[in-house]
Amino acid sequence: MNQLANDQISSGRHLSYWLYSEMMLLEFESLNADIETDVVIVGAGIAGLSVAYQLVQSGKKVVVVEDGFVGSGETGRTTAHLTNALDDRYYRLNKVFGEEKAKLIAKSHTDAIDFIEHVVQKENIKCDFTRLNGYLFLHPSDKTESINKEFEAAKNAGIDVEKLQNVPGILNEKGECVEFKNQAQFHPLKYLNGLCKAILDKGGKIYTQTHAKDINGDGIKTGDGFTIKAGYIVVATNAPVNSKYILPMKQFAYRTYVIGAKIKKDSIPMALWWDTGDHNANASIPPYHYVRIQPMNDEFDLLICGGEDHATGLADAEKIAEEQRYKLLENWARERFPMEEVIYHWSGQVMEPIDCMAYIGKNPMDKDNIFIVTGDSGNGMTHGSLAGMLISDLINGKENIYENIYDPSRMKLRGIGVFFKEFVGGLFSYLQNKSSDTIKDISELSKDEGKIFEWQGKKCGIYRDKDDYLHIVDAECTHLKCIIKWNNDEKSWDCPCHGSRFTPDGKVINGPANVDLPHHVEKLDNGF
Repeated sequence: MNQLANDQISSGRHLSYWLYSEMMLLEFESLNADIETDVVIVGAGIAGLSVAYQLVQSGKKVVVVEDGFVGSGETGRTTAHLTNALDDRYYRLNKVFGEEKAKLIAKSHTDAIDFIEHVVQKENIKCDFTRLNGYLFLHPSDKTESINKEFEAAKNAGIDVEKLQNVPGILNEKGECVEFKNQAQFHPLKYLNGLCKAILDKGGKIYTQTHAKDINGDGIKTGDGFTIKAGYIVVATNAPVNSKYILPMKQFAYRTYVIGAKIKKDSIPMALWWDTGDHNANASIPPYHYVRIQPMNDEFDLLICGGEDHATGLADAEKIAEEQRYKLLENWARERFPMEEVIYHWSGQVMEPIDCMAYIGKNPMDKDNIFIVTGDSGNGMTHGSLAGMLISDLINGKENIYENIYDPSRMKLRGIGVFFKEFVGGLFSYLQNKSSDTIKDISELSKDEGKIFEWQGKKCGIYRDKDDYLHIVDAECTHLKCIIKWNNDEKSWDCPCHGSRFTPDGKVINGPANVDLPHHVEKLDNGF
């Protein structure tokens, strides 16, 4: 493929290890004619391609459109844990859903891992798929009883778990942990490329750099004016771009950060690790650390460590800038693993739903033939794979035992308390800090930096590039007109209300917004 700028092939300035190491088959032709199909899928991440894969296996004609490139959204920025040890503890799921449904939830993620393994074997996909164990251990801010509660709840949910007295593979980490057996990991971009090949071999079509501008019950219309007429429409875009009010009000966007550091080959065992989260930072949804090992070359493995999450656009509420969070991750990891230099860093976006589980199924208050996948809740690889099985069954008229659990129209009242507290807390922080990045004069703006500038009562976002061109955008998000904030780490404009994100020149890179910000360019010396 052609060499492309980082922000052309990914939803952020920093590329993940996956994107650096797998640059084949990311790009396909863009749509240049009107076409018809059985199913059109918007989004070429793991959710969209898993749905496409299952549907072509069932004999459906399928077209996938992606406004970027394959894996250029959040799938290319994951750490690719494949696990039924969920971000949201099973003892909490028991309270929200009840014990019987918690068992179904556990089974659904177990099935998703098995599905990936089956596809890898059937399609002979070389994606470093590996079965291994995972370990949940206590964060210093948490109470010991949470480990005991999770062990009992996970065991009752049918998960193969064991309680250990020490944490295998981690230095300076003492105390009990829960061992989750038979988990897995893989290289997500290699897996997506394998799915693409299988979809194409079955007659499916994939179009990249093809923006779904309008989505309705008849199909989609692209930004270039072409139409795809379809009997079914599936929107798999991390945050759904076809739900302006309902779904954005049922989930909250978070940024999460990742470092990749060299470690000596085979210096620690292959495993997954998670702590129970910093309850001092956020007792409702505690940000946690998560770690895995990726084979890299004959001399080194790559230790991949993530965490230091915050609500999107609200990093300054904690007085820790986005770009500072990588150092916090490095400090935490160096205390526990025999790391050498950090050679990769990136961030990603997580959609946290009101009751912990993804929304997979028919889009609420829409045509019956329109489906969505969103609300990954930090388990996007398994939720996305589950979507492949569930939505394929729904379109083919087959019963699926997970339909009600993941129904996007559901409303679990027991989950509202935590979510409402989180939303209101974020809203107040946003209102208190929304002017903290405002400047009064362009001279205050450094190169490669963005700030909010108010002129004649109108707020604008201004980014000064390295050649002294000013990229001026409307500061109101095109979703619901919240004021955007500058993310100096990924060099993007982020919306604190619902997680929409835009490039410095206003191109939308994350929903629910589906329209670019108005954009104008001026040379710095042209009257400024």
